[in-house]
Amino acid sequence: MDFKEAMGDNLSGSLLIAHPSLVDPNFKHSVVLVSADSPEDGTLGVVINKPIGKTLGEQSIDFAIGTLADVPIYMGGPVQTDQILLAAWHWQPEVGIFRMHFGISEDKAKELIEIEPATQVRAFMGYSGWGKGQLNHEREQNAWLISPVSDPSIQEVDGDDMWREMISKIQPELLFLSDVPDDPSLN
Repeated sequence: MDFKEAMGDNLSGSLLIAHPSLVDPNFKHSVVLVSADSPEDGTLGVVINKPIGKTLGEQSIDFAIGTLADVPIYMGGPVQTDQILLAAWHWQPEVGIFRMHFGISEDKAKELIEIEPATQVRAFMGYSGWGKGQLNHEREQNAWLISPVSDPSIQEVDGDDMWREMISKIQPELLFLSDVPDDPSLN
């Protein structure tokens, strides 16, 4: 029984980890944090391991000074990449709870940091979305692995290292595929 079967059909609050064979450039080696999932509306989330190398303060004069100036920006997905979306989360290991706030305002992000300084805020350019039944179809094609957010590693590791760590925890036998070149003939 996989994680989805254990939790039912709703993937909200879980992670989608791209299978090593997924070649779509939007999602290759991606870890997606699912914020909403329903059979009627589809699935919504953000890629959490693709930093663009800029902060909110560098991207916009509106954030140049203040609490959110150093918030890193990530490529959240291929939908509406001209918009910035804020999300915040906090891992509470002592009780095993992962709290997530998605699509929040600048004021809400500041409030969450003030209440709990360990809260991690990230900005995302765009988001990832799947229409009704689309993600289930991709799962049937083995494009995605599903995992609960079960440890604080999403706050500690980034980029392809996060993706590799997630793969190694879920299906370590797939790690050998993680270093296959895009064009094996160049090997």
